[in-house]
Amino acid sequence: MIKLRLKTAVLALACLGLVASCGGFKDRKLREDAWVVESGPEKTYGGVDDGSSIFDVFKDGGAKVKVNRYLWTATLETLNFLPVQSADPFTGVITTGYGRPPGGGQAYRATVLISDPALDARSLNVSLQTQRGPVNAGTQRAVENAILTRARQLRVQAGKY
Repeated sequence: MIKLRLKTAVLALACLGLVASCGGFKDRKLREDAWVVESGPEKTYGGVDDGSSIFDVFKDGGAKVKVNRYLWTATLETLNFLPVQSADPFTGVITTGYGRPPGGGQAYRATVLISDPALDARSLNVSLQTQRGPVNAGTQRAVENAILTRARQLRVQAGKY
């Protein structure tokens, strides 16, 4: 009986020691540098400094969001004939409802994912759909190229080339 209590006490102290060591990462500069990612132009919403707690998201307006502002704006401008159902800069997803392009008869809807802060074709994923199903690859590629071209124009206008 005494051996069981001794084993339980030793196990409890070991667990307590492990939990207490979780707060040992005190060097703030080292912690910030561990999460730094080199990236291109981005939109920043809010001001969480170090991300040390899940509750820091609710302080000072929210978390930092990295979405390429040129791709985001170019997508909204290029697909302005489609009604926006949701636009979430935290995930980089823009979802639209059905709409007809000017001078076109076919109705489309789109879901766009901007997955990286770099102005790059790999950062942009466009999914187009008609009421009868997905569109052909050529149409989808043409929309992606139009968004990328507009994003590059916006970057040049801003003097960030």
